[in-house]
Amino acid sequence: MTSIGGAEMVDWNLAVATAIRLVRPGPEISREEARAVVAELRRHAKASEEHVRAFTRMIPEGTEPEDTPVLVVDRAGWIRANVAGFRELLRPLLAKMEARRSGGPGGAVLGAVGGKVTGVELGMLLSFLASRILGQYETFAPATRELPGSADGGGRLLLVAPNIVHVERELDVDPHDFRLWVALHEETHRTQFTGVPWLRDHLQGEIQSFLDETDVDPMTFLERLREAAQSLSGAGRPEGERGDDRGRSLVDVVQTPAQREVLGRLTAVMSLLEGHADFVMDGVGPEVVGSVAEIREKFQKRRAQGAGRLDQALRKLLGLDAKLRQYKDGEKFVRSVVEEVGMDGFNRVWTSPNTLPTKAEIAKPAEWVARVHRTAES
Repeated sequence: MTSIGGAEMVDWNLAVATAIRLVRPGPEISREEARAVVAELRRHAKASEEHVRAFTRMIPEGTEPEDTPVLVVDRAGWIRANVAGFRELLRPLLAKMEARRSGGPGGAVLGAVGGKVTGVELGMLLSFLASRILGQYETFAPATRELPGSADGGGRLLLVAPNIVHVERELDVDPHDFRLWVALHEETHRTQFTGVPWLRDHLQGEIQSFLDETDVDPMTFLERLREAAQSLSGAGRPEGERGDDRGRSLVDVVQTPAQREVLGRLTAVMSLLEGHADFVMDGVGPEVVGSVAEIREKFQKRRAQGAGRLDQALRKLLGLDAKLRQYKDGEKFVRSVVEEVGMDGFNRVWTSPNTLPTKAEIAKPAEWVARVHRTAES
């Protein structure tokens, strides 16, 4: 474990405890109804496998991809799962920050700050996110007894039951349709990674390249984390003192020129994955989700508006506004390509890392078609 003066740079256990203590309670629901919701989500997740495979044609008939578990969790379960994933992915970055801290002028200050303060701040951010995530395919998180993964140690599908119930009530949509609609989106992500064997290693390699290129001052990174945490309690700096920092995200402070190249590739891949999931959930929807049009309209409005000024500020700071653009841009890319070359033609995107779209091609799908299809045919 990376440490500062013998103390952990990030106290992960404290981050979990803080997030669980601060996270908002879920919607009021009886024990019987809660059990029914969990059972229905599991059924929908299973049913979604067949729907998504038939629509996407990513997995050939007779082929059985790697099995990954479906876990219906509460907000505390989502927190524990994501801390495990963050801990694994950020290990190289924290080790690099520790090495830089030990020889830098801010070392004594960082040693005083310690991992406990950082753990509390990370916990505050996780408590904010834990009430907003509906589902998630965890690609890299290590398997544990409480949170099993696939046979090779990674990969599990999480459905966050209280958040799904909260949103279906907020939107006033048919709960059974909404639960299936969410399951279709998340099952698409599972199909992407189980149906494309090289995708997980490729994405993990890109993320590690991004972290390896990080040349971040630990004090700057912790200050940005602290600023995000303070925003949750309204304890941030007065508006007139924010200066040029307004509108910057946590990702912005760790970008070197080399990282920007990696980030461009990562952005393109994530736009593809998120946009493809949105395209599939809406494509399958009319056949199995009777109220899909109403759900999509209301959900899009909710995505765009956020929950208020604080929510919008935090989404910007955490880079979540960029994720919203990924859904929109990626879905347009997938739709345009499928309209031009059909589903099988689109599926050439999964051939190898070389056939993934670039960031520029996400915005201009015709350029991807020209590169991948016309080059192959010439």
